[in-house]
Amino acid sequence: MLRIVPKNTNIDFMGKRYIWVAISTIAVLGSILLVFTKGLNYGIDFTGGAEVQLAFQNSVSVGELRELMDQGGFKSTRIQRLGGDTSKEFLVKFQGEESDLQQVGSRVSAALSAKIAPTSFEVLRVDVVGPQAGGELRKSGFLSMFYALLCILIYVAIRFDVRYAPGAVVALFHDSIITIGIFVLLQKEFSLQIVAAILAVIGYSNNDTIIVYDRIRETLRNYPGRPLLENVNRSINETLSRTILTSVSTLMVVVALMLFGGGVIADFAFTMFVGMLVGTYSSIFVASTVVVLMTEFQEKRARLGKGLSGKPLSKPV
Repeated sequence: MLRIVPKNTNIDFMGKRYIWVAISTIAVLGSILLVFTKGLNYGIDFTGGAEVQLAFQNSVSVGELRELMDQGGFKSTRIQRLGGDTSKEFLVKFQGEESDLQQVGSRVSAALSAKIAPTSFEVLRVDVVGPQAGGELRKSGFLSMFYALLCILIYVAIRFDVRYAPGAVVALFHDSIITIGIFVLLQKEFSLQIVAAILAVIGYSNNDTIIVYDRIRETLRNYPGRPLLENVNRSINETLSRTILTSVSTLMVVVALMLFGGGVIADFAFTMFVGMLVGTYSSIFVASTVVVLMTEFQEKRARLGKGLSGKPLSKPV
């Protein structure tokens, strides 16, 4: 097995656990504050609007197409080139009342025909989302993330122990909200594909967390007399090589998508990139820290005669 971290590495991750708690708390609270003050830049999937995909025979720049749209009376348009810099296909996004958007395809075609030859372009597709449907999609998108976290909470509680489940959910919430906070900070468009990317990040980060949890449980079982912090540190160090290799190889693919995937997939890849970085951090520093804090809390209650199980909880159940 390829090992990029020496076998005897013994980094004291848990010795600085309160530093990680402070950093993560500041990042999460800052992201929540951004969401409520600056707000997400919702795409037409969530606010309602229309998308028109156009293909041109000759090369057209985004600036030239925007000028044609302005001359045709269209305001508040967003234009995105599909593919590389030499691509001749564009996605034009419009916002407005649903009644105004029903004829947007023919209006765009008429506006372009007034300035350029009708045979030099083609309207490939027109998608319209009403404001009411957009609001329902927004609600469904956030509910999907909530249900994903709830199902993971139940799964980890059954798969491991009640001590582990809160750590997994806290780590995943941490990843999701910080990723959303970065979107608010950069005012990138938040659409259904970004929700899909965040759900993918939740799955990826949970897989990383499960690997660390498996090793922690195994180490606790094999060394029940050793201090809890030493067992958790050893577990993280033993999985560190695997974590780094998996993260780096996955990030290489995501970076390739960001650089060469074109405009349509760029925001999806960016979300995955940010989410994987934050997810790798949380698997090591957040999920494991919460397990330690939960175990210490329950052991303290047990020593006072108020524990839930009455057993020394640093040992595996």
